[in-house]
Amino acid sequence: MKGFWNLTSTISLTLSILFLFGYNYEDVSAVPTTHLCRPEQRDALLQFKNEFEVLNSSTESWMNNSDCCTWEGITCDAKSGEVIELDLSCSNLRGKFYSNSSLRNLHSLTTLNLSANDFSGQIIDPSSIVDLSYLTSLDLSFNSFPGQILSSIGNLSHLTYLNLELNQISEIPSSFGNLNQLTTLDVAVNRLNGSFPIALLNLTKLSYLGLYENQFTGTIPHNITSLSKLTTFDGTSHNNFSGKIPSFICDLGSVETLDLSNNNFNGSIPRCLGNLNYTLTDLNLGQNRLHGGLPGNIFANLRALDLGHNKLMGKLPMSLINFSSLEVLNVESNIINDTFPIWLSSLPELNILVLRSNAFHGPIHQTSFPKALDFSGNKFEGEIPSSIGLLKELLMLNLSNNAFTGHIPSSMGNLTALESLDVSQNQLSGEIPQELGSLSFLSYMNFSHNQLTGLVLSWIAAVIGVIPGIAFGWVIGYILFSYKPQWFMNPFARNKHRISSTTTH
Repeated sequence: MKGFWNLTSTISLTLSILFLFGYNYEDVSAVPTTHLCRPEQRDALLQFKNEFEVLNSSTESWMNNSDCCTWEGITCDAKSGEVIELDLSCSNLRGKFYSNSSLRNLHSLTTLNLSANDFSGQIIDPSSIVDLSYLTSLDLSFNSFPGQILSSIGNLSHLTYLNLELNQISEIPSSFGNLNQLTTLDVAVNRLNGSFPIALLNLTKLSYLGLYENQFTGTIPHNITSLSKLTTFDGTSHNNFSGKIPSFICDLGSVETLDLSNNNFNGSIPRCLGNLNYTLTDLNLGQNRLHGGLPGNIFANLRALDLGHNKLMGKLPMSLINFSSLEVLNVESNIINDTFPIWLSSLPELNILVLRSNAFHGPIHQTSFPKALDFSGNKFEGEIPSSIGLLKELLMLNLSNNAFTGHIPSSMGNLTALESLDVSQNQLSGEIPQELGSLSFLSYMNFSHNQLTGLVLSWIAAVIGVIPGIAFGWVIGYILFSYKPQWFMNPFARNKHRISSTTTH
């Protein structure tokens, strides 16, 4: 029996040693080595850094004889130690690219982000990175690259993301058509001109196309419909496209955001836009020369509709009451002749309503739009309803240049989130309510050109003419008219102070 226990103990001890040895062996082999970076890739990165003037410490961790996989902006493959991502965005690099850039030695690079620096001279020569056959994402936006993009960029055939926004690029080469894996292309805010780049029509996997703020002219080509996967088409705003909005634009069946603003489109709004009923969420046709009536289509998912600065006339269509997801409606600077659309109050999500500079008339009634109201430049009359004080989340209220009479309601003192108030150029009388003194976020006020009497409140008189108040009013206006609902959902942190610009003449 004793021999049996000795044998058993010996076997157990042997198995334990083998188990521990095996465990330790596996454990050691599972832990990656501390220094993964390949020396030739570290040297290539240091050489690339030294080609530019570095104005801050973003590459301070880039030291010789250290592991480049631990450097800021560098991501390595955990197994091979190859550099796969290089992110030097906002690094204050200044200088010119060279055609023999050391970047070509980073053979496994998939992501290259050099955005928001101070590069100049010829835009990066794609031939200098053409060896990067795995590159899928290239971001050179917010730099100062001038001139045309070299045709060799078409060799980067695996790119899915390309961002060249905000440079000084003047021409898109035909080889762009070879980048047929692209899902995102942004060449907005450059100096591109001429007709719509035909090469882009080969990029059938695009979901985002940004061409805005260039100098394109002519019409939109019919075969734009080949880009059937587009969800965001910000391809024409702030250009010089002309003619009627083509009906084939309605065949972009996946589009969610359609921005054709700031062009020279004329004619009526295509009825076929109703074909995009279930996909379209943001539609901006503002700043054109469109005429006729407003569209009566029902867009079940539309969140933002901007038709401002056109020549649209008639009444607001009652079909708008069915836009149950609508957050922003802007019809400013048209020829709309209608009474106050009280029925819009039934829209549960409507936050921003801009009716300014039309021919709306009659009294206004209680509303439920909680973020911003601009009814200025119309023919509204009667008293400002005291129920306006119920809009506790209101940020901006502009009732100027109408025919309102009576007193400024003291209930406005309940608008505790209010930042901008303009009731100028009306026929208001009485005194400015003392209750407005409790509005600690209020930074712009204008009571001028009314028949207000009595003493100016001391807290107003102390800050008359302060420029920051006016500037803040401009900011509010810009945010409003760029119809960004997310801003109103997440307002900027606001200092609790009163900086005001106001008169009571």
